[in-house]
Amino acid sequence: MPSLYAKVASVPSYWLWMIYRGIFKKKRVHSKIPGGFFSFEEEATTTRLYGFGHGDHLRLRDEFGNIWRGSAEKNADESVRYTFRDPNGHTITGVTDSSGIVLRDGKGKTWRGFID
Repeated sequence: MPSLYAKVASVPSYWLWMIYRGIFKKKRVHSKIPGGFFSFEEEATTTRLYGFGHGDHLRLRDEFGNIWRGSAEKNADESVRYTFRDPNGHTITGVTDSSGIVLRDGKGKTWRGFID
């Protein structure tokens, strides 16, 4: 039976460095960009978008089955800017405020929502 040292010696040094850095690193590994469950509603037609995600990996789905992929960027004033795109090239962007998230699409429609 191989010893523990033999098992560790067989692991590439880069992996050991990643493990060591992940355990003993003083800075935070994950960003503080909010995430969770997103829910939006378009004001005029009450079309809904809902989904989940954190940081650069956000995924929403609308009532018609379209998938919107997006990302979140933290601004200097601690607000967060969200950008979502669908496969057809449509874009929805917006910024968080104290009461929730307000998004606008290319046609000027307003979407209001929250993160749970």
